[in-house]
Amino acid sequence: MASKLFPAVARSARQFVPHISRPQWRSFSAGPQVLSDTLAVHRNKPDNNPSIPFKFSQDNLKIIDEILNRYPPQYKKAAVMPLLDLGQRQHGFTSISVMNEVARLLEMPPMRVYEVATFYTMYNREPVGKYFVQVCTTTPCQLGGCGSDKIMEAITKHLGITAGHTTEDNLFTFIEVECLGACVNAPMVQINDDYYEDLTPESVVALLTALKESAVSGSAKVPAPGPLSQRESCENSDSLTNLTEVKWDPETMMRKDGQL
Repeated sequence: MASKLFPAVARSARQFVPHISRPQWRSFSAGPQVLSDTLAVHRNKPDNNPSIPFKFSQDNLKIIDEILNRYPPQYKKAAVMPLLDLGQRQHGFTSISVMNEVARLLEMPPMRVYEVATFYTMYNREPVGKYFVQVCTTTPCQLGGCGSDKIMEAITKHLGITAGHTTEDNLFTFIEVECLGACVNAPMVQINDDYYEDLTPESVVALLTALKESAVSGSAKVPAPGPLSQRESCENSDSLTNLTEVKWDPETMMRKDGQL
């Protein structure tokens, strides 16, 4: 009988015990800054802060007018990406002042521009050198030719810097990137807007040397973009092995009975 009464007594007793609320807070902890913070966090610096004025040049304002004409007036904010690219090309990198000016021209909240600039890696939010060297190290470039590891080693040794840094003369900034879409001509690098492919340690050092001499003296001959081998494009280097027959033409493909 007692075993049946005690649970009921305990349950009824809870009604008379005042409810004690627990504090609605959690302990605060702080950790060191991680490298990924640089992708989304802006910290004012002497060469990158809102007090540094930026305005587009007259020539670029004309280009902006042409760009904006492609969009209905109520959707001109869709031009944020080409305007950020234009500002980066004029200023050298996508500073906070460039982003604020783009926001003003497009009449959109600055935060919306910051979101775009911090999402796409094509926008350099810190100053870079005259030659921005981006080395692809994704699987095809790791496996193709001599492999991108040897290209990375050659560049590091030649420039005297590791990936993510700029040379003291501000000529070269060297970083490691994901696939740049030239897998068939691996290994490759992108320098500014140009692709250089079919690389070897020797050819990439010769390329960097020519770029430096061109910047200093203006007389050096810089290799043309594309494969730095005997190939003209992405054809088989061991000669043609397919499509050796006569090409099909509409007359060959069409049926003669008029059904197609």
